Formats: sequence, structure tokens, C-alpha cells
Amino acid sequence: MKRSLIMLLMLISFKPVSSQITKEKPKLVVGIVVDQMRYDYLTRFWDQFGENGFKRMVNNGYNFKNHHFNYVPTYTGPGHASVFTGTTPANHGIIGNNWYNKFEDSFVYCAGDDNVNPIGTTDRAGKMSPHRMKSTTFGDENRLQTQGKGKTIGVALKDRGAILPAGHAANAAYWFHGKNEAKWITSSYYMEQLPQWVKDFNDSGIAKSYLKEWAPLKDITTYEQSGVDRNEFEFGFDGKETADFPYDLKTLAKANGEYDLIKATPFGNDLTAEFAKAAIKGEELGMDNITDVLTLSFSSTDYVGHNFGVNSKEIQDTYMRLDENIADVLQFLDAEVGAGEYVVFLTADHGGVDVPAYLRSKKVPAGYYDELTMKEKLNKYSSETFKNDSLIKNISNSQIFLNYDELLAEDLSVEEVTSKMSHFLLKQEKISRVFTRHELQIGAFSNQIGELIQNGYNQKRSGDLVFVIDPGYIVYPEKGTTHGSGFAYDTHAPLLFFGKGINKGETYEKTYIRDIAPTISAMLGIAFPNASTGKPLKEVLDM
Repeated sequence: MKRSLIMLLMLISFKPVSSQITKEKPKLVVGIVVDQMRYDYLTRFWDQFGENGFKRMVNNGYNFKNHHFNYVPTYTGPGHASVFTGTTPANHGIIGNNWYNKFEDSFVYCAGDDNVNPIGTTDRAGKMSPHRMKSTTFGDENRLQTQGKGKTIGVALKDRGAILPAGHAANAAYWFHGKNEAKWITSSYYMEQLPQWVKDFNDSGIAKSYLKEWAPLKDITTYEQSGVDRNEFEFGFDGKETADFPYDLKTLAKANGEYDLIKATPFGNDLTAEFAKAAIKGEELGMDNITDVLTLSFSSTDYVGHNFGVNSKEIQDTYMRLDENIADVLQFLDAEVGAGEYVVFLTADHGGVDVPAYLRSKKVPAGYYDELTMKEKLNKYSSETFKNDSLIKNISNSQIFLNYDELLAEDLSVEEVTSKMSHFLLKQEKISRVFTRHELQIGAFSNQIGELIQNGYNQKRSGDLVFVIDPGYIVYPEKGTTHGSGFAYDTHAPLLFFGKGINKGETYEKTYIRDIAPTISAMLGIAFPNASTGKPLKEVLDM
């Protein structure tokens, strides 16, 4: 009797494990990041979308409606790194697109690498790698678990949008080099020459064909979800006096970076989708039962957003066209990989604020912050208080770096100087909060902004003071817009899961960007990225 009971218990305990081990994995995971996509673009433009793009993912997948970044700064480099590593800049180290290296007294670029060579061009645009990112991605972990049999490929117009998501062990990352070349390129970090399929794509002339007229996709009078076309809040393009439709890109190219102009229009997303499809075919992604990973970033939305702003006809047109790109990619995956054989998630790397000048015209508190004037005031205060006007080494990314050589020479403590500077900064208009290095290193913040700053604070790379300006205020020209804050317009991003093993549904429960990578890792049964701090979103998984 006792022996029979033991055998029964063993069978019960083994059954779930067996089920988990034998469960089929998707043949391909496609991680889509839309650069500068606010969550409300999904709802604002919903009625203009077709049935096979965003709506297909929402209606047949899982929609996280209250999804946020849990750190600052909300920039492209940190955003892409955080999505795929499952952690924040405090751990993966990508604290900005560019940042001040206090040990070398110079600025560094998040993907820049002088130790590699360009492949596909002779331009420095190819001297890039993921070497500044300190942690693995889920693509890296998939490569490790499959003994290198599962491929990882990164694709984006922006180098950082291709390189950081793909990770360290990727087979390749490809990005677009415009100027007078219009080529997809890579670096010697990945290979010594471009594969034939990339050469064929570059030789096809597809990229160059997008220098054409940009006119509204539909009758512009139906674009009721955005402001008037001609207004005073948009930059537009050099060579055209007004920022309104249509745009003759071929005529405007010479004054706007030649083929780089394509990036700043929705045709850059068209080009990205075409290259991604070529990558799936050329690399045979999803063609066997060992899971491959494609990271796909649509960058043109960010260029358009910076130029024209959140409320522009141009941004609405760009998202209506992106909806068609998403539909095209999904239909291609159905045909090439097989319907029900792949998983796609879609999110963003940050949001964006309405043009502050536009907000002011509607009596909403907003405006512009003059960082240069603040620096002059702080230097003057430092000179008067500490009898030294050389204590500040650098101010960038809302951070202040002190000159430690001067502190040592004057026998000044970091805590005393930062405490007094913090008090002075809080007296300044439009600065709402200030945090010192000491506070961020020893404290555990539970309030919204303090926690976000701490999650984005890297002890080795970040500064000695971090300041926060008021909501609606930006350091930027008085046209177009930007991002980077910890306020909802920058942190609230879409998160959609769709495909094999994905439950249908939606939730308003708050979730975070760092949860995406652990969710994919759990789905694939692989190790979480090595610095992951997120948790699997169990409601999305059919387990």
C-alpha cells in the first residue's frame, strides 16, 4: 500500500513537469519596438486603423493598457536596452543615448565602438557594437541555451535600435546608413562582410525609391484626431517654407541629408519592414523547431514626432501607415513561418510630450527650460559659497557631475557640496526635485519620481546630482517635441502580445517594461537575462 502511494505521488508530481518540457515553442519571436509611441496613439487613431495591423494584435492577443517605464531617462538607447534585458539603466548601464564619461572626461555614445570597423560602408556610421551594455538580452540567453543554433537578428534604421535589442551574442544587427549611400550596414563586431542577401537588397534600389512625394494616405479632412495641418508648432523640412502636406522628398533631399531624409518620413518604416522581411527569408528565421529571435525597431515615428509633435497631421499619417506595416509583417509571417507558429510583442522605447508651445496656447502649464542659464547661476553660487568656480565638471541629461580634483584640492566633502547645491537648485523656478548621489545610493525610494530616478541611476556612470523639471517643460527649441522625463506622457507605452501560446485579453493592472524579457524567457523555458529585475506576466502565457 505504501509503495503504491509513493508511485502515485511520483506520477502526479511528474505530470506538470513533463507537460512543460514537451510544450512546443514558437519557431520565431519578433520583438517590435515603435520609437516614441505613446499608448494613447492606439486609442486616438483606432478608427483609422485597418483590421489586420494593430487591431489584429489587440483583438486576438493580450493588451496591457497601463504599461510603463519604471526609470528615467526615457530615451531611445535605455528604452531598447531595457525592453530586451528585463532591467533598468541601474543594471544594464545604458543611461542615455550619449552620456558624460567622468573617468575619461569625454562624451560617449551608447553604441559607439572605435575598436570595430564598418561593414557595408567606409563611414564611421558602422563603428558600432553593444559593448557598453553590461547585461544579456533574452536573445543572448536563447543563443546560449540552444548552443548557438537559435539565431538572433536585429533590424532598425537607428544603429542603437538594432544593436542593443539584439544583444552581445547576436548573429547580426543591421541599420540604415543614408547620406549619399542608402545602404543597410553593420560592423565587424558581427561579421567581416555583408551576406549576399543584404548586398542584393542594397543593390535593388528599394531604399532610393522612397525619395518620392509624401502626401496623406487618406483624405486629410478625415484626420480628425490631430490638429490643423499648417501651424506654428512644427519645424518641417529645410527648403519648404511651411510644414504642411505634401512634401516632395526628392526635391527636399539635398537640403535635408540626402537619403537620411527617408528616416524622417513614414517611408523609413516601409523600408524597415521590407528589410525585415528580407532578413527573415535570407537568414531562414523560423524555418525549423529551434526558436529564432528577430528584434525589429520602427524608428521613423521618433523622427516625425520630434519634427512635428504629438498633435500633428504628420504623426497621424505616420501611424496610419505604420498600421499597414504591422499588417504586412504579420501576413508575411503567416505565409513564411506559419500562422500560429510565431510570437510577436509590440511596445515602445518611450513616449513624448505635446509641443509645450501648443500646450500653452491651450492654457496648459508648459514651457521650456534654459539649462545654460541654470548652469551660470549654479557656477556663480559655487564661486560665492565655496570660493571656487571650477567645482562643476559637466551638466547633461539632467545630471550634474562634480570636479573631484577640485573638491580634493579645496578639502570639500561631496556630501556637503551636493547638499548645498541641491538646496540652491530647489529654489530655482521650474525645478521640482533634486536628488544627490548620497541619497540615491543609500535610500530606497517608493515615491514615483524618486523610484524612477533610482532605477535609472548607475553608480559608475551617473552624476552627483539629478534634477527634475516641472511636467510639461522640456530642454528643446520652441517647435517640435522631445521626451526623457518620468511623467506619464513619456512613460506610458503600449504592450501587445500576439501569437502562439498567447492568451487573449486585456488588463489595466500596472506593468513595467522590465517585465517583457522575463515573460519571453518563461515562454521559451530559457534563463532570464542575467541582470533581469522584472517578472513574467503570467496572465499572457497559455500555461
